[in-house]
Amino acid sequence: MNLNYLIKRTLGTIPLLLGVSLILFGVLHLAPGTPMDVYADNPSVSQEALDQMKVALGLDQPLPVQYTKWVTAFVTGEWGYSIRTSRPVTTEIAERLWPTILLGGSSFLIALLVAVPLGILSAVRRYSSVDYGITFMSFLGISMPVFWLALMLQLLFSVHWRILPSAGMQTIGDNSLLDLLRHLLMPALILAFASVAGWSRYMRSSMVEVLSQDYVRTAKAKGLTERKVVYRHALRNALIPVITVVALDFAGILAGAVITETIFAWPGIGRLFIESMNGRDYPVLLALMMLGSFALVVSNVLADLAYAAADPRIRYD
Repeated sequence: MNLNYLIKRTLGTIPLLLGVSLILFGVLHLAPGTPMDVYADNPSVSQEALDQMKVALGLDQPLPVQYTKWVTAFVTGEWGYSIRTSRPVTTEIAERLWPTILLGGSSFLIALLVAVPLGILSAVRRYSSVDYGITFMSFLGISMPVFWLALMLQLLFSVHWRILPSAGMQTIGDNSLLDLLRHLLMPALILAFASVAGWSRYMRSSMVEVLSQDYVRTAKAKGLTERKVVYRHALRNALIPVITVVALDFAGILAGAVITETIFAWPGIGRLFIESMNGRDYPVLLALMMLGSFALVVSNVLADLAYAAADPRIRYD
């Protein structure tokens, strides 16, 4: 890939992220309610104290002034302090980042290792009972609400069978790897389920198209086994469009962790987002949404890199 193209893409993300920041800031501040509303119903907090807090947070200033100050500070690394906890926003996010990376990375790996073989099997056994079964499960996974499936698994594995813990990241007093894996298993499977359903369909569609190409038929005519034809000749070309989808969906997996982390009380970024929404914690919310936007932009660039690496014919000028 041309280095100039990467530089152009990187520079192009700057006005994009600035535009996103303006939209996020405007939507958040124009939405009903303010951080003061959290304390308004508390009889021990006077109106004078609320007014002082509003001035201290800079919420008494016009929105353009607030935005200019916030974006300037954000670019320089001064992300402010959480309204809920009075701790630095960077500290709040840093403490929650590793659990989300662990959960998202595990889900991504599970989804990839399951979806690709299922897609290949479905394409090779096209219109068979195996294909129909995988297709049915894929449609089920795409249409099934994540929160419902999570609650059902909790009911089965945690309440009835008592095999797995229902919430949290580790048992108090038990810091073993096995305990961590037991807590990780259910949320990781839930988060991976929808991705497996979608990615396997993409893989099947791409593999079916590649298997009908002339060079694949030529390989079969030479007497190669089906396994060699599929994995040596067809798989790489079939993966090209799937790689783009998978790379773009990585940021989506992290976004989907909001529901999963809340249900399983997983101490990650998603749960922090919900807590900040409930507390109308503007500094933390804006930082999280900007990080999510940045992750999506990076996913797009990685998708281009992966696409060019998988197909030498692709060149970006």
